[in-house]
Amino acid sequence: MKRVVVFFLIALTGGVVALGLYKVFEKKQVPYSYSNQYRVPVSRVNYTPGAPLNDPDFETAAAISVHAVVHVKTEFQRRSSVYDDFFDFFNYGQPFRGQMNPMTAYGSGVIISPDGYIVTNNHVVQEADNITVTMNDKRVFKASLIGSDPSTDLALIKVEEQNLPFLTYGNSDDVKIGQWVLAVGNPFNLTSTVTAGIVSAKARDINILGSQGAIESFIQTDAAVNPGNSGGALVNTKGELIGINAAIASGTGNYVGYSFAIPVNIVKKVVEDYMKYGRIQRAYLGITYNEIDDEFAKNKGLSITQGVYVEDVLEGGAAEASGIKKSDVIVKIEDFPVNGKSEMLEIIGQHNPGDKISVVVLRDGKELVIPVSLQSERGSLAVIKDDKVLIHGATFQRISDDERKRYKIEDGFKIIRLDDGLLRSAGIKVGFIVYAIDKKMVRSSQDLKEGLTSMKGGVLVEGVYPNGLRAFYGIGL
Repeated sequence: MKRVVVFFLIALTGGVVALGLYKVFEKKQVPYSYSNQYRVPVSRVNYTPGAPLNDPDFETAAAISVHAVVHVKTEFQRRSSVYDDFFDFFNYGQPFRGQMNPMTAYGSGVIISPDGYIVTNNHVVQEADNITVTMNDKRVFKASLIGSDPSTDLALIKVEEQNLPFLTYGNSDDVKIGQWVLAVGNPFNLTSTVTAGIVSAKARDINILGSQGAIESFIQTDAAVNPGNSGGALVNTKGELIGINAAIASGTGNYVGYSFAIPVNIVKKVVEDYMKYGRIQRAYLGITYNEIDDEFAKNKGLSITQGVYVEDVLEGGAAEASGIKKSDVIVKIEDFPVNGKSEMLEIIGQHNPGDKISVVVLRDGKELVIPVSLQSERGSLAVIKDDKVLIHGATFQRISDDERKRYKIEDGFKIIRLDDGLLRSAGIKVGFIVYAIDKKMVRSSQDLKEGLTSMKGGVLVEGVYPNGLRAFYGIGL
């Protein structure tokens, strides 16, 4: 028995000594944390050894956001298939064959002003006949479409109400990889749902908008986003809007780990254009370009693998006028590094025609700073005035150069709003682009007015829908 007690005391003493040595050793160690694949002392990242780590606080941001994010319901007769493979956000019901009842779709929107302006995705409201908005307090309003931009997948709608809760803009240029964010929306038709995650990447180009002039520079996050979140808010922990949720990476249509949001600086530009000018004011640099990777750099004899390679300079464009040359490599715009086309398009997409920007290019191994005055799609330094025309209950707007190229038509006018009248009675839907009337091409607002008002008896209207479907309508005047 004495031997057992002796062994126990020896073991206990050894344990105390070992613990004491551990404590002494522990005090001499510098705590470490991993950053950028290197071991960096925690004290260098503003951490005091022994101090508790503060968990992120989402309560304030959530409380602010849920009241400013709305449920959007749309009704339509047919839906464009452009986004089917990528934007599986909205739930919709397909009627039986032969059934004339409209289909319904659901998404989200973000109130950005107290007088009822709401930002959502273009694909949520595209071709909608009716738009209904439900607030977080369950009030329901009819909404009108102010403008929609397929090249950014953004749309601006409005409800006639005052003193609404709204989100303030943050700055997406200040968003950092690894920072906490909240996604707020209406997944699976459930209202006011908040999920949290971090920013996984910036300036993601996932090639989903299809148009050559499309601006894709998404904020990638791992906040859970599902069908119905489309058009909802991505906010920082202050409750500031930093993006509009737009897409998910999924083979099933449901969340599998990554979601993508349109940066708020692009959102601000689109909203301001529609509210101030009634249309998008797209600025152009006037180049054709290639992204640079290792193989491309070796083939061209370049010393860098980042930046945008100027393949050609368009005659009469902004780049030619400023002195940018073929084979230049654009490495920076307005003090922002340009690693690829996503960054370049995002920066230029925040500017108007006539804006002056500084472009840093690498030429013959030297960096040159070149001032550039951006141009409009029509080669002008001036903003383009709104070409809206109201005829027979339809509001028309002249199409952009991007749309001319996409649909391979000379010119045309798109229906952006459709109220009761001859055109709606004929079965024409919002989004229809009229490019010919009685076989005569529509090249001006005067052509459109004369074609739809001066002819007696009836006219044949030819056009195309955003999904590429060409249609003909006989309209009795």
